[in-house]
Amino acid sequence: MKLNLANILTLFRIAAIPVVVVCFYAPFENARPVAAIIFGIAAITDFIDGWVARKFNQTSRFGEFLDPVADKLMVVITLVMLVQAQSSLWEDIIAMIIIGREITVSALREWMAMMGERSAVKVQFSGKLKTTFQMFGIAFMVWQKPLFGIDIYQVGYYLLIAAAVLTIYSMFAYLKAAWPFIMADGEPDAAGAPNEGDKPADSA
Repeated sequence: MKLNLANILTLFRIAAIPVVVVCFYAPFENARPVAAIIFGIAAITDFIDGWVARKFNQTSRFGEFLDPVADKLMVVITLVMLVQAQSSLWEDIIAMIIIGREITVSALREWMAMMGERSAVKVQFSGKLKTTFQMFGIAFMVWQKPLFGIDIYQVGYYLLIAAAVLTIYSMFAYLKAAWPFIMADGEPDAAGAPNEGDKPADSA
């Protein structure tokens, strides 16, 4: 595997996660804002690395695997910290929706890839918008302290609510796209779906 700029940006995103965690819990005055800044810089690389990969022809299997892993690690770990630090019923529900969606869509994409139909559940605009709201919302909530008299935490909370709504919408959009393949499982005449005889011997 040859490292390129796109992969280095993705690896940086993963390396930033423990730094965010340490800063989040560090016992100094501006620990949370520092953690938010690092999270924000790492989140920006999420928007840059894909563009770099396409612009400079740096796409790779390693990058395709690592990029979504980095995104999900960042989001899930930081959400868990936020819930632990300042938990409320609605914040818990939002975190559960977002994390549950990530697990569901990841499993769906893996299954569709096994079926040779990964393109049917490719990233949609609603998913990209969800990611934008999600990253800004989490960064603002990590910051926590008021900024220029604005309750940044509350702004982030509202953005995360919007992200949760888009999370549900985009999840159902992906499920809708995959549903014909799911329902066709086991039917020999269904396009792209295996029949019972095509299943691996060790499948349960």
